[in-house]
Amino acid sequence: MILIADSSALIALASCSSLSLLDALYKQVSIPQEVYDEVAVKGKQFSEELKSYLKDKIVQVDLDEFIISDDSLDLGELSAMVLYKKMKAHLLLVDDKKGRRIARLNDIKIIGSLGVLLLAKSKSLISEIKPFIIQMKKSEIHLAEEIVNYALRVAKEN
Repeated sequence: MILIADSSALIALASCSSLSLLDALYKQVSIPQEVYDEVAVKGKQFSEELKSYLKDKIVQVDLDEFIISDDSLDLGELSAMVLYKKMKAHLLLVDDKKGRRIARLNDIKIIGSLGVLLLAKSKSLISEIKPFIIQMKKSEIHLAEEIVNYALRVAKEN
C-alpha cells in the first residue's frame, strides 16, 4: 500500500514517537517537497525527527494537476493530494479538517494520525493508543475531543 502524508498528521505522529509505525504498516510512504519544506523548518517542533525520517521519501510534483479546492488548502495539502493522484496511492494521511473535506471531494481515501494508531493496535504493533494520545496532547497537538473519545471507544480503551 502507498501512503502519501501531509504535515499535520506527520507532526502528530512525531510528537508521540510513532513515525516508524508508518513503515511497519505501509509498503511505501511518500511526501511532496512542499510537505517536507513545511515540517523541516529549523527550530520548528519535531523538525529534526521529521527531517531524518522523511529525507528519502520526497517526490516532486507538478501542481498543474487538477484538484478541486476552495483555496483554503495550504501548499503542502494541495501538493499531497496531487501526489496521491499521480502515484495512484491508497491513502492520504491528513489530520487537518479542511484538508480531509477537500480530499473527500476529490475521491481521496484518508486516514488520520489516530487512525494510524488504531491500525497499529489492530496489527499488534502497539498494545494501547491512549499513551500515544496523551503524548500528543502534551506536545500541544490539537485533537478534537470527540475524535479522541471515538478512537478510544474503537480501541476499547475508554
